[in-house]
Amino acid sequence: MDFLDRKEELAELRRVLNPDIPPRFVVVFGRRRLGKSTLVKKVLEKKDIYYMAGDFVETVQRDMLKEQLAEKFPEIALGEYHDWEDLLKMLNALADKQFTLCLDEFPYMVKHSPELPSVIQRLVDSKTLKFNLIICGSSQRMMQNMILSQSEPLYGRAQAIIDVRPIPISYLQEGLHLDPIATVEEYSVWGGVPRYWELREEYGSLREAIIGTMMGPTAVLNDEPKRLFLDDMGATVQSESLMSVVAAGANRLSEIASRMGREATSLSAPIDRLIQMNYLRREIPFGDSPKKSKKGIYRINDPLMDFYYTYIIPNMSSIGRGRNGFVLDQIENSFSEYVGRHWEHLCREAVSGNKAFGQRWGESSRWWGTVKNDGGFREMEFDVMAESADKKALLVGECKWTNPEIASELHRKLVEKAAALPFAKDKEIVPVLFLKNRPKDEGLVSGINILYPEDIVRMAYGEQ
Repeated sequence: MDFLDRKEELAELRRVLNPDIPPRFVVVFGRRRLGKSTLVKKVLEKKDIYYMAGDFVETVQRDMLKEQLAEKFPEIALGEYHDWEDLLKMLNALADKQFTLCLDEFPYMVKHSPELPSVIQRLVDSKTLKFNLIICGSSQRMMQNMILSQSEPLYGRAQAIIDVRPIPISYLQEGLHLDPIATVEEYSVWGGVPRYWELREEYGSLREAIIGTMMGPTAVLNDEPKRLFLDDMGATVQSESLMSVVAAGANRLSEIASRMGREATSLSAPIDRLIQMNYLRREIPFGDSPKKSKKGIYRINDPLMDFYYTYIIPNMSSIGRGRNGFVLDQIENSFSEYVGRHWEHLCREAVSGNKAFGQRWGESSRWWGTVKNDGGFREMEFDVMAESADKKALLVGECKWTNPEIASELHRKLVEKAAALPFAKDKEIVPVLFLKNRPKDEGLVSGINILYPEDIVRMAYGEQ
């Protein structure tokens, strides 16, 4: 698969590594499989040095780096270095022209040499560094703590911090040459992680890829979530338990706590950590304050993790017996519903901050609640809701990932529901249908706002 997206990240790396400006200290981090190493290698030249750290004790790690450095600076092999400061100072002394040193998987180095960030701090603060230094790592927890915590030595030292995120859905369509509907379905399994896309590309169908990458002891993604949790949490039991109960339908904090047999207060910190790592998300009704709302529900944010905890974990016994057909039947029977959850989220993401139907829309979210209705009360829910930038209009949306619907009927019900919203009385209502397929009454929907998979995929490229 070709290298996709990352235009902004590449531009920023090239800017800060410009040889016409003084050497820079750069930090690159993000969860594993996102292509951080490939990104950095794209900007490195022959004169530069790339070192991939491993989980080795300090002396072995330092000897391995020394051997790598000696390929460019043979004199460095002649010395004995008792600590990191000696080695890096010698490298600095030997540098006769600017180059870049990348220390990839830097958290492994710090694990066995906790003094290393302080060593780098002193080198950076001395203003005598002759080479660019990039540190890169997959442990978001460690990298964020080292760089963003005010109590840490490297806080405020980096001239550039690049947080590598998943790639938008639009590039999946480009990379795998899919039609828009298949793009949404595949994205609901693989998410925006380039390595997963590369693995998918090796198989002829989504079904074959699911079997080959996730089912069985030799499948390359068989224990992928556990590896991610080890990177970011240092442990797996609590995180895996949380993800399992959320995937099983426990979406409110009280439900999660009940399923786990824990006090709700004891789960706040681990849940917040999973949200910070982008594995979970908390959804609150449109208009509620994130800090004050008590209506929050939790969803698995990462598509591959959602798929894994929805279908693979509950069926590990069947997979272990080789009963893949049984598991695939379960997937097929509920896959449309599963994709529908991700379709809703993709639609909200596409609307947020974007232009559509003559308006610029703010942050989009769901809305659910109780409204007065003919002297009584009525429970209502909207899949998508967003306010226009000028506060004069309100977009309300209904998402359907099903066979062809009757759009005129969906539109009528949507408008009727919106009219009952007390906070929408003084606003222009912009009803929008987000549909998988062309409606049954396609010839009669003139004037109805409809967005299809091709529209949502296109809108994910950026501003419209």
